[in-house]
Amino acid sequence: MSAGVSKNNSAAGVPVPAYQPVARWLRESSTGLIALAVVIGAGSGAGAVAFRWLITSFTRLFSGHQDYSAAGGQAHPWLPELGPWFLLIAPVLAGLIYGPLVYRFAPEARGHGVPEVMYAVAERGGRIPAQVTVVKAIASAMCIGSGGSVGREGPIVQIGSALGSTLGRLTRLPESRLRVLVACGAAGGIAATFNAPMAGPFFAMELILRNFAVESFGAVVLSSVTASVVGRAVFGNTPFLALPPFALRNPVEYLLFIVLGVVVGACGVLFTKVLYWIEDACDWIWRGPEWLRPAVGGLLLGGLLLLLPEMYGVGYPVLQNAVEGGYVFGFLLLLLVGKVVATSLTIGIGGSGGVFAPSLFIGAMGGTAFGTAVHAWLPSVTASPGVYGLIGMGAAFAGAARAPITAVIILFELTGQYTIILPMLTAIVIATATSKALLGQDTIYTLKLRRRGVDIERSPEARRLAGLTVPAVMEALPEPLPAETNLADAAHALALSGHGILPVVGDDGRYQGCVTARAVAETLAADHKATETVADLAELPPLLTPESSLADALPALTNAPGTGLPVLSADRELTGWLTHQAVLDALNPSTVTAG
Repeated sequence: MSAGVSKNNSAAGVPVPAYQPVARWLRESSTGLIALAVVIGAGSGAGAVAFRWLITSFTRLFSGHQDYSAAGGQAHPWLPELGPWFLLIAPVLAGLIYGPLVYRFAPEARGHGVPEVMYAVAERGGRIPAQVTVVKAIASAMCIGSGGSVGREGPIVQIGSALGSTLGRLTRLPESRLRVLVACGAAGGIAATFNAPMAGPFFAMELILRNFAVESFGAVVLSSVTASVVGRAVFGNTPFLALPPFALRNPVEYLLFIVLGVVVGACGVLFTKVLYWIEDACDWIWRGPEWLRPAVGGLLLGGLLLLLPEMYGVGYPVLQNAVEGGYVFGFLLLLLVGKVVATSLTIGIGGSGGVFAPSLFIGAMGGTAFGTAVHAWLPSVTASPGVYGLIGMGAAFAGAARAPITAVIILFELTGQYTIILPMLTAIVIATATSKALLGQDTIYTLKLRRRGVDIERSPEARRLAGLTVPAVMEALPEPLPAETNLADAAHALALSGHGILPVVGDDGRYQGCVTARAVAETLAADHKATETVADLAELPPLLTPESSLADALPALTNAPGTGLPVLSADRELTGWLTHQAVLDALNPSTVTAG
């Protein structure tokens, strides 16, 4: 017997491979998931270290500086005769390399990364091609290093997620666990690259998995912790942004923070809209091969960098200077507009990079400008403008991504400023509400998918029901209960109906709501001679009409206390009945037998 086969055979006499118990342990046990999470965390941490090294190396190659955004338009030390005009060449040269690389090997690596991961989790069971890890790292590092005004969080999320997906597919995990490993990779990447072990899990759970299940949360946290250990071993244990301590002066400022949340939240929405406007414009204008698009568009990006070199790369030194009070009001607004345009142009021409760091940059500029204005108006009452800049960072991200939990935690970890946590919470909640009022259900991440016809806000079942309306599967209405029906008779009728819920109508036949078997049973149990009628226990479930889609009806049915709900016309007349089974049959038409 070969070494690779165990001594025990199956009942059918087929040899069982020796590795099968280990594979089963990884696929089915909680400890197996934890082991994979730790491995992915270590890999994501190492990937984040390598990715940051790549960005620094390419930035030195293309600009001659460690971070050119703080260099003030200086010449490249290797090409001093060109002066700042090398900025026209660097994005073109980089585009000539990473454009064909992305086009040929991993088209998913184009853009800001997070929507692609969200799509993989929602629509593809967590499957991400393995080559995305390498292609995304090289393309994004070259794009940022040559002047692309984008962030590194989107790429590292996609890199870590691709690593998790690859390991999950190698171990043949089911889709439910594969999605968790994708989230583990995303959390590990965020945690290591920003030294933010708390923010990583919340980013992954709030934006990637979109739920906080206990088992998946534990695995994601372990991955984040492991990645943070790797990152801190290389980068040290210091806040990502080194800022002086800030403090508030007066409780009256909370009113100003509410206004700040509205203003900067609107800036986040503006960033989202401009990003896709410019991307649409680039799509409409460009008629050449896609692989050449980043190089040709690099000329436009280089021209913008000549005018405003602070837009080069991620721009964290510029952000820090702004919060520390290094810029005047007008220049802060110029930097805000410049970042919106530069990031949108970088993505529009086919560049690769994230939008998280640009949203922080926009919030810092907008918040500091707001703080400068109010401090000049009320100098004895307001804190320094930098406080408003810090809070604006979180508000802008919340306005763009609508992830308030992540915004609060990641800003706290990036800055280490606990003293401003209460105003930060205030502004972030207001910014989130402002974003929803101005942009509806879309965010800077989900809008990209919705434009492709993918709505991840809905469950997979709801997406499969898209286009189907309630009348297509509506059934005959069960006999309603008159409002004056006593509870004993109602209990008997509910038991016979089998629905656990029945509509209630008044003497005029008008719908008054529904009564449930549970409500009747609990009332009778408390007082077996209860004198109430069903009218006293009637409640109004979510409204379903003939115009409702099955996708919209599904959540109402899922949360209903029985197996069905009434369908009402526009004038609130009972017209039919919708049941769970009817929706299940619509989801699985093959299970419906003829006749």
